[in-house]
Amino acid sequence: MTIKETLTTLPQYVLPHHTLSQLMSKLTHCENKLWKNLFIKQIIRHYGVDMSEALEPNIDAYASFNEFFTRQLKPEARPIANESGAIVSPADGVVSQAGQIKDGDIFQAKGKSFTATQLLGGDVERAAPFKNGSFTTIYLSPRDYHRLHMPLTGTLKEMIHIPGRLFSVNAATTNSVPGLFARNERVAAIFDTEAGPMALVLVGAIFVSSVETVWHGVVTPPTIETVRTWHYETDAPQLNIGEEMGRFNMGSTIIVLFGKDNAAWQADFTADSPVKLGQLIGKTPR
Repeated sequence: MTIKETLTTLPQYVLPHHTLSQLMSKLTHCENKLWKNLFIKQIIRHYGVDMSEALEPNIDAYASFNEFFTRQLKPEARPIANESGAIVSPADGVVSQAGQIKDGDIFQAKGKSFTATQLLGGDVERAAPFKNGSFTTIYLSPRDYHRLHMPLTGTLKEMIHIPGRLFSVNAATTNSVPGLFARNERVAAIFDTEAGPMALVLVGAIFVSSVETVWHGVVTPPTIETVRTWHYETDAPQLNIGEEMGRFNMGSTIIVLFGKDNAAWQADFTADSPVKLGQLIGKTPR
């Protein structure tokens, strides 16, 4: 951990994470045209957002900054890999890590890790199918498309909302805060797929005003003190590979888990590599 990373991270321990995120939610949902257009233009300019990919390139058409931030893309902007056994990227972003879950441990950065059990809300039975499996962590920056899509066709079995802090999930904080992704508030969705169980974990972060899914709507807020769980034993949502499954209202991180020998990442799918939604990132053996 560098001095710069330390100075970036230490103040976050005392910040009122959820209060700041609530304030950001009010700002990003404000429909004042002058304010929201100024905010949108600043983000486009600062981060180099490519609006030619947007289904609606005219920023005046967005009622709020959040509508712009969660904008749809043109259908042809993100082709979905269609090879047999393909696993595709669920998001635009940068690979934070990709590898094996070693005896339940998931590598975070620079000697730091957390367990699948911690990540999935403390339930040992829920985490058991992922022991010695595969994982990837993908970070979405403000320039990226912020809807999340299915890496593989699946049937939803369970959704879990796990309360927690809202540390930043940028590289400096990831390198500095132990067990970061298992400490932040998050929403986990467990699917049955042709490759066995698959978990998609949507990790909140400071200034992330909410996380939502297509089958439930907004899951958080509210933020509560205890874990909430939904089971889908009948009429379970079925989502195809590449289909939208959720979104971040402001950016964050998605973590994908597979069971042992159920996914093999592509050779070039490694830490710090940029990825695009629908890109081939791995294969299933089935």
